[in-house]
Amino acid sequence: MRKYFAAFFFVCLLLQAGLVLAVDSPQITARSAILMDQLTGRILFSKNAHEQLPIASTTKIMTAILAIESGRMEESVTVSEYASLVEGSAVDLEAGEEKTVEELVYALMLRSGNDAATAIAEHLGGSVEKFAEKMTRRARELGAAQTSFLNPHGLHQEEHYSTAYDLALIATHAMSLSQFREIIAQREKRISWTGRPYDRVLRNQNKLLQMYETANGIKTGWTSLAGRCFVGAAAREGWQLVTVVLNAPQMWEDTIRLLDFGYAYYRWETVVEQGRPLKTVAVRGGQKDRVVLQSGECLGLPLKENEGELLRFHFNLPEILRAPLQTGETVGSLQIYFGSQQVGEVPLVVAAEVKRKGLGALMWGLFDQLLSFAMVPLHR
Repeated sequence: MRKYFAAFFFVCLLLQAGLVLAVDSPQITARSAILMDQLTGRILFSKNAHEQLPIASTTKIMTAILAIESGRMEESVTVSEYASLVEGSAVDLEAGEEKTVEELVYALMLRSGNDAATAIAEHLGGSVEKFAEKMTRRARELGAAQTSFLNPHGLHQEEHYSTAYDLALIATHAMSLSQFREIIAQREKRISWTGRPYDRVLRNQNKLLQMYETANGIKTGWTSLAGRCFVGAAAREGWQLVTVVLNAPQMWEDTIRLLDFGYAYYRWETVVEQGRPLKTVAVRGGQKDRVVLQSGECLGLPLKENEGELLRFHFNLPEILRAPLQTGETVGSLQIYFGSQQVGEVPLVVAAEVKRKGLGALMWGLFDQLLSFAMVPLHR
């Protein structure tokens, strides 16, 4: 009888675990996907996130990053015949037309203009090929090691690919740029149309801005080989999440499920408050023997319920500090780990100044040490 009861109990546990798994994990159609916290880079959901895949026009996120970081947004660009004839989605740029880099970035991000991407690449890189090399190099600098760019727009080429994880890294950096955020949040933008009595009207193709209340980005993509691709973003009470879905038949629904999952099963929690006293350390040669160290920054993390209990803290600083020490001086850091993965770090700063001892005090201290040594009995 006990054997039957044990077997029944075990089956119930399995069913319960399966139910929890089904509830906790969003069911998505994408071949590859990721949900990432923008500030810390913590992965909240992952599906084949390191698989190299074609990424279509989500490529243009990196094109926009390089344009913005160039500091040349006000420069005038003369559209080449080659740029005007690039196939795929376009804003109908004409050869010889004058546009600023900023206007081209709006055309790039709102209407996914391949002609705009090519004009940017030629102007800032000298050629599409040289600009693509810069794109790949910048991706590596951002940690996107499995990414290769051959063009600025995402039209299919065999060695042009990325991963959901890499795209999330690229997108989190893009969302840290205020000008990038401003551009992609526009529902509509008018740019000049040389030789016409009216402007081009660029309407944002990102439907997530209408479908999800707190959405604030980022970029769609599609080719027959890449399928439907989307890099999305939303911010709720200042907490920014980034999603990537590649080859996703239901890319809008997948993105919404990922964002809902993140905000439902995680909470943003302050782990270390700025100015909080964290440790006292011995001081050598100072008017005080010990000094209080406090956190130089505030640190928060997205955590599931009770996950905070699993965090580990490691102090990285010398055992003894030397005077003088200035208020606010950084002398070490507090590293925060989740399991074996470091998920955060804050600087440790001096809470109050510690001046160096005067010469008289130093001499007296030395004399006191010698006197103490002399009074130690010798053992024969």
